[in-house]
Amino acid sequence: MRRTKEDAEKTRTAILQAAETLFLEKGVANTSLEHIARHAGVTRGAVYWHFANKADLFNAMLNQVRLPPEQLAERMHGCPEHAPLLTLRNLCIDAISNLVRDDQKRRIFTILLRRCEFTEELREAEKRHEAFINVFIELCEEQFNSPAIAPRLQAGMTPRLAARAVHGLIIGLFHDWLRDANLFDPLKDAEPLVDACFRGLIRDWTVPPPTP
Repeated sequence: MRRTKEDAEKTRTAILQAAETLFLEKGVANTSLEHIARHAGVTRGAVYWHFANKADLFNAMLNQVRLPPEQLAERMHGCPEHAPLLTLRNLCIDAISNLVRDDQKRRIFTILLRRCEFTEELREAEKRHEAFINVFIELCEEQFNSPAIAPRLQAGMTPRLAARAVHGLIIGLFHDWLRDANLFDPLKDAEPLVDACFRGLIRDWTVPPPTP
């Protein structure tokens, strides 16, 4: 039985790797489950045994580099002794920097942002992706809406607008760097870019001291 489970997991991994390779090369819309099965060296039935459809496979691929909402919420809330926005700030910096540090994350986000058209076939995956975005924005808004932070927002800035600004910053930088890696260096520039955004949102924002 153990051997069967190990083989099944190897097959699932091979299918995900094949999907990642072909989605990046051909685009999601131009890649069929038959293409993925052939590239993985498995039958189409094996693909359907692990994944209900193309949308399910696509979403499973995204989840390899994306925190589940529960883990995201845990990280966003941070430890009680930390400033409410420190975890969010560090999460933003890590997200941008990891485009360089994590090859798989770079490939998968390239697929999501530059190789994907959400056709009817991927409607389910699109809805799940939009739900994840909404969860992230809501968690950001919760941080900005805390009693310690809300009074410090810039004039005219609401917690909801601040949350959308943070999300817009991350997605915008993802798009730009994946389009042209010469525009900025994520490893060196992520921190000042994120802090510039936070200074525009929080009146008295100061850069936290570096970790010893």
